[in-house]
Amino acid sequence: MRHSLKLHPDSTCDAIKGIDVDLERVGETGLRLHYTAVGKIADLLLAPPATPERTDELWRTTCFEIFVQEPSHTAYREFNFAPSTQWAAYRFTGYREGVMPATEITAPRIDAQSNAGTFELRASLELPNLPNATRLAISAVIEETNGRKSYWALAHPPGKPDFHHAAGFTLDLAKTDHA
Repeated sequence: MRHSLKLHPDSTCDAIKGIDVDLERVGETGLRLHYTAVGKIADLLLAPPATPERTDELWRTTCFEIFVQEPSHTAYREFNFAPSTQWAAYRFTGYREGVMPATEITAPRIDAQSNAGTFELRASLELPNLPNATRLAISAVIEETNGRKSYWALAHPPGKPDFHHAAGFTLDLAKTDHA
């Protein structure tokens, strides 16, 4: 199912016209994401290909993200996917609290490619014990070559960009396609 990310109202981005995300549930525990950013890709700061390994602080530059929250829980998980194919996975006990690496997560498969007008990142991950009623928040940080950052998400809470805020968890996993 395709979803469009919205630019945060306080952000400006000259390089990107829009970001769409195709999300698909694969079996009982898998998620497949396909992010497509359209615009002047040469004006994006994209990390060069690197060893696909767990790496912290990917969100400091161009990075694509998904947040996963099980029903009736304040705990959630955050996943970061970089154009370099590096990745991160964290568990939180509550809103920005109790952060720790999500070591139970196996390495996602990430593929990135671009041309003059499109950047695409595909990520596949396995999440043990993924209930149907799980809520998702999908987002991206885009950094342009001029150093300006913009923040994109399915929904933004009032105020500064905050991908962890409960208002961003607007997507119901039960309503996604199954493969």
